Amino acid sequence: MRALLRPGTTLVMVGPSGAGKSSLVNALAGRQVMETGERRADGRGRHTTTHRELVPLGDGVLLIDTPGVRGIGLVADAEALDETFADVVALAARCRFADCAHLSEPGCAVLAAVEDGELPERRLESWRRLAREAAHQARRADARLAAQERARVRQWSRDVHRSLRERDRVEGRGTGRR
Repeated sequence: MRALLRPGTTLVMVGPSGAGKSSLVNALAGRQVMETGERRADGRGRHTTTHRELVPLGDGVLLIDTPGVRGIGLVADAEALDETFADVVALAARCRFADCAHLSEPGCAVLAAVEDGELPERRLESWRRLAREAAHQARRADARLAAQERARVRQWSRDVHRSLRERDRVEGRGTGRR
């Protein structure tokens, strides 16, 4: 860390509450400039820092301490995903079916590459996770897709509840209402 502290630089501390950002600022400053607190019983931070503060460390080095962040989300589209995972895209182009989901379909070149060790399984999992996130962002941005997604979730919920009521009726459990 100290190697980054060159004259004329400004660094920003970012991370979850309780990660030790303010403690690190105090250690680098050589004195207590930021209040620190105990972690909660569940091991999470307590949001002791509630504002951003610019801390001069000397020699023209500045450090900015920030409040803890709850989470950092991905903002990416399909094009960025395809660029980042060009290897997966190239493999997917060789799949037997154009709409292959790369889950269990016969003739899936992506799954074959994982099985052969050509594509690390962890990379495929990363691609899947980020593809879901990009699709979620696209649905949120497109009002029509967002409405379709809400309708899909409502229908799924109705189907689950209907199935549970039917099971209860068949098994003779009360009225079946939940």
